[in-house]
Amino acid sequence: MSRFALKMLGIAGVFGVFAACSATKGGDNSFGGSETTSSDGTSQGGHGAAGGDSGEGGIAIETGSGGGGSQPPCIDTPGVDDDGDGFADPEDCNDCDPNVNPAAMEVMTAEGADPVDEDCDGEIDNIAGTCDENLLVEDPDPMSAVRALDICRNAQGPRDWGLLGAAWVRANGTPLTAPTNQYGIQPNFGPNVSPRGGDRMLAISSGRARLPGQTGACTTESCNGHGLGTAPSGFPQSVTGCPVGSSINDDVGLQVHMRAPSNATGLRFNFRFYSFEYPEFVCMSYNDQFIALMNPAPAGAANGNISFDSMGNPVSVNVAFFDVCEGCPLGIADLLGTGFDTLDDAGATGWLATTAPVKGGQEVSLRFAIWDTGDQQYDSTALIDNFEWIATGGTVPVGTTPEPQ
Repeated sequence: MSRFALKMLGIAGVFGVFAACSATKGGDNSFGGSETTSSDGTSQGGHGAAGGDSGEGGIAIETGSGGGGSQPPCIDTPGVDDDGDGFADPEDCNDCDPNVNPAAMEVMTAEGADPVDEDCDGEIDNIAGTCDENLLVEDPDPMSAVRALDICRNAQGPRDWGLLGAAWVRANGTPLTAPTNQYGIQPNFGPNVSPRGGDRMLAISSGRARLPGQTGACTTESCNGHGLGTAPSGFPQSVTGCPVGSSINDDVGLQVHMRAPSNATGLRFNFRFYSFEYPEFVCMSYNDQFIALMNPAPAGAANGNISFDSMGNPVSVNVAFFDVCEGCPLGIADLLGTGFDTLDDAGATGWLATTAPVKGGQEVSLRFAIWDTGDQQYDSTALIDNFEWIATGGTVPVGTTPEPQ
């Protein structure tokens, strides 16, 4: 039976959120496909870490271990790497603290703490700004998409932290070379949704990553894209009590390869998910999905995916965070002017935050991807923004939580 027939019969319309998923956690996901490197090779300013108000593109918010306060006494032997961070003095400006060296990121000093020059550049709390102003919606360069995520610093050597490469891909990592309007760099998403960091945010869609009135915008709830795709291992991910489709269509993604600062303990980014499938097609085999595959996958990831709710549900219309719709806690204001407000019933999440642990100096890849499940109808769009390294110490969990709206 077609989706249209199902909708007319009212078979769907299940509004509940379903607990638990059957996906195996802690799995790995290989990242296929090529990556492009920065064309200019310049080192641009980094962006903030989680934990509070970062100010204008701040790299971190509070002092982490080694990020402030007095340091324990140690013996600083000239020319010897006393703290074991890979750097010896005079290159290391504090060889008694492994969180201070030229490969570290600057951490904003907490109130009452002693200021520290974490990156040994001779300046304290020199936090760089963002880098996504004046980007065009239709810009096809994956490096521009990375800037829209507020990833601004390019790694300048084998020990330096920052961006190592980026590429447009299909969901399984296969390179995507043809221009497409399934991704776009947006200054807003309607009048009520603004970027969480900087001036722009990235939109990826199983339909069109365009707003009404923009060139290439979709004028129905379903616009075909790249057609049949190959899902990453373990996907589409099932939700307990719901059927799951076996095929994906119109998949598109951005893969980003980075090296973490030597004092980083985690990463963080914001996203939202919009879908025409809500509420008619909740808990059906057609449910589109958004994923953020991390490699190497941290413990607790679901098939490598780090964006899921507390019950392990993948990001789809079954996720626990669907709060934007008629009668939902956040109402319909964030649907206005997006195209999801006029064409059909639709819903969305509010802003969400995904975090995951990393090791200092670790190379990591993130693949953000979205697709239609089971058919090419009733498209979905994800907004992604405000990537940050976390260098405030402590243990960083893997998973997703709602943000203050």
